[in-house]
Amino acid sequence: MLLIGLTGNIASGKSTVAHLLAARGATIIDADVLARRAVEEGTPAYREIIDRWGKDVLGPDGHLDRGALRRRVFQDLGELEELNRIVHPEVARLRDELVSEARARRDRVVVCDIPLLFENNMADEFDRIVLVDAPRPTRLERLVRTRGLSETEAMDMVAAQMPAELKRARADFVIDNVGSLAELEARVDDTWEAISAEADERRGQTSGEAHALR
Repeated sequence: MLLIGLTGNIASGKSTVAHLLAARGATIIDADVLARRAVEEGTPAYREIIDRWGKDVLGPDGHLDRGALRRRVFQDLGELEELNRIVHPEVARLRDELVSEARARRDRVVVCDIPLLFENNMADEFDRIVLVDAPRPTRLERLVRTRGLSETEAMDMVAAQMPAELKRARADFVIDNVGSLAELEARVDDTWEAISAEADERRGQTSGEAHALR
């Protein structure tokens, strides 16, 4: 199995690339989905968040108001680090379970969609890293236009992440999300072709080793 780490700064288009990779046959494990599971009402992380920030970060239904929590933590790096300390261990546990299940199924390519992959020093956990990137002004405009954020909120969220230039230097593949969807799909196709070739090579090597042991 080829294990891929997919990352990209906020509003880079990483989720779109994940959907395109899924359509081409990859198994996707989405850290954002796992993060929502990790803080569901009644979980240890949920209770710790309420203890730390109070009931002001809850919605009327008792679930976390992610927007309210985001506004509290993105203005203070220390607060953001505290939230990550609470949530990330549970997310990692859930992800490891899904990776183990995929390995047991003999899935060919597994892509873990992880926004803070580099920030959390996780690069060594993967066979290859794919970075999705877009110019900073483009990402700011997307946050304001598609998520209804103020410019200040958008800038706080962008500033809280490692600069994309540093990530580009450490990625095995960089997919630039500029231009049309068709152009993005073509770039994804190029990356998928390279990933598929390596996955096939690994599977062939494993099969050869198995025959040699018979």
